Amino acid sequence: MSSNTLLRRVAGVVLLSAASAFAGVAQAAWQMDPNHSKVTAEVTEITSSGQRIPHQHALQRMEGEISADGTLRLPVRLNQTDLLDRLGQLPPWMSSLTNSTLVTVVTQLPPERINSLRVGQSTVEVLKLRTDANGEQRQERLPVRFTREAEDRVRVRNAEPVSLDGKQLMKNGTVRTILSLLGYQQIGDEVPVTLDALLVDR
Repeated sequence: MSSNTLLRRVAGVVLLSAASAFAGVAQAAWQMDPNHSKVTAEVTEITSSGQRIPHQHALQRMEGEISADGTLRLPVRLNQTDLLDRLGQLPPWMSSLTNSTLVTVVTQLPPERINSLRVGQSTVEVLKLRTDANGEQRQERLPVRFTREAEDRVRVRNAEPVSLDGKQLMKNGTVRTILSLLGYQQIGDEVPVTLDALLVDR
C-alpha cells in the first residue's frame, strides 16, 4: 500500500470519527430536570396602610425538552407553584385552573454552545423569552449562565439580577385574581426573580 493511499484512509477514518462524534453531540437530548428546576420570585405586598411586606414564591417542577433547532417550550401551570399550599381549597370555579397552562414561555437555546462546554466551563448567553398568555404575547431578554457540571448535566442560572414588571403582572387577569386571593391588593413595581435549573442529557 502506498503512503498516499494509507494517508487517505487514515484521513477518512479521522473524518468519519469526527462526523460521528459531532452527530452524537448535535443529537443530545437536553431536557430540563423537573426535580431540580425552579424559579423563585419576591413579591412585595403593599398594604392599605402603605406598609411593604416581602413574600417569597416559587415555581417548581419546570419541565421542557430542547428540540433539534434549540427551541425550548416551558408551559407554566398553577399546580407548579406554591400558591395552592398557601390558598388551601380553591373555589370550585378555579379548580379547573390547577392543571391548565397559565402561560407558555418559549426561548431559543444555543445547543452547539452547550454541547461544546467542557466540565467546569461556563458561558453566558442572552436569551430572548417569548411569553404567550391568553393570546397576549410579550418578549423579554434574560442573560443566562450555563455551567457544565458533568458530561450529562448543565446548570442554568440568571447571570445578573432580573426583575419582572409588577404593573404588567397586575394587568394579567389570571395573575391579578391569584394575587387577590392571596390578599395582595397592590404589589411593588419590581418583582426580582431567580432561575436555578438543571439540563440533563437523556
